[in-house]
Amino acid sequence: MKTRVLLAAAALGVASLPAFAVDLPGPVVDTAWLAQHRSEVQVVDVRSDTDSYTAQPKIETEKKTGKKVVAAVGGHIPDSMLVDFGTIRTEQNVNGIKVKYMLPSKEQFERLVQAAGIQSDKPIVLVPVGKDVADVDEALRMYWQLKVYGEEHVAVLDGGMAAWLAEGRDVTTSPAPRKAGNWASRGEHKELVATSDDVAQASSSKAAQLVDSRPLPQYHGLSKRDYVFALGHVAGAKPYAPELLARSQNGALHFYSAQVYRNLFLGSDLDAGAPSITYCNSGHLAAGAWFVMSEIVGNRSTKLYDGSMHLWTLEHRPVSGVM
Repeated sequence: MKTRVLLAAAALGVASLPAFAVDLPGPVVDTAWLAQHRSEVQVVDVRSDTDSYTAQPKIETEKKTGKKVVAAVGGHIPDSMLVDFGTIRTEQNVNGIKVKYMLPSKEQFERLVQAAGIQSDKPIVLVPVGKDVADVDEALRMYWQLKVYGEEHVAVLDGGMAAWLAEGRDVTTSPAPRKAGNWASRGEHKELVATSDDVAQASSSKAAQLVDSRPLPQYHGLSKRDYVFALGHVAGAKPYAPELLARSQNGALHFYSAQVYRNLFLGSDLDAGAPSITYCNSGHLAAGAWFVMSEIVGNRSTKLYDGSMHLWTLEHRPVSGVM
């Protein structure tokens, strides 16, 4: 009788999960896959330059080769929704300190995702601009936030809009659709979020490796962002430069294979399979290192330090550097 009850409960649990017409092949999809399955997924464009969503793209021809290159990304994939990267993080109160660029609460994030028109009944493919590391990391930060709040059916378009345009695929400059979504969190994965205390413990005990995802001059304390209040890095952290996130091909940034990332981490004196915490200035660039380590390499013991050096230095915690 007990076995029958457990089986019935399991069946109800399976029934409550969304049944999708297509399964995502992994955390990254290419343009050919998306072109084939576009009607079966939700295409969500993530960018901070929202004016470019309705602007004409600029395609130039190289004089020597005659090859078409994307000079400026404009427009978007037909039927895609728009998420303004500038809105996906919020100011939060952390132990009495006002901290910018933080993960929204579950309720705040649900409202944001629903306002973009995103539904719960289709997988999500996030599309970055794809021209530089910072804009790719905008989509990866959105990916991380969706994961924190329980979304398992999400992937990122390799090469982003830059690759889509370079291949001459369909594009439109029509305004973003105005419709309400019903997306809702399916649970909170707090194990993906590192706190300042987690970072302090990792710094002192080496229980987890600290991965500094900022440009090398900032890691070494030669420069800093204006919202970071001390030069240098967290003691014991090792740098994984943003330039190691992706390779450029025809003007679009593409991810490497898992093995290449393992080698790149090793070359940075990092173990791609060890418990890790990624950080940067605000938790933006850190999303790139988190994504490749957690999602592409498959190291599920990887966390992202929300607030990063902005929060760390607001709390007057110690830093190391050459200055």
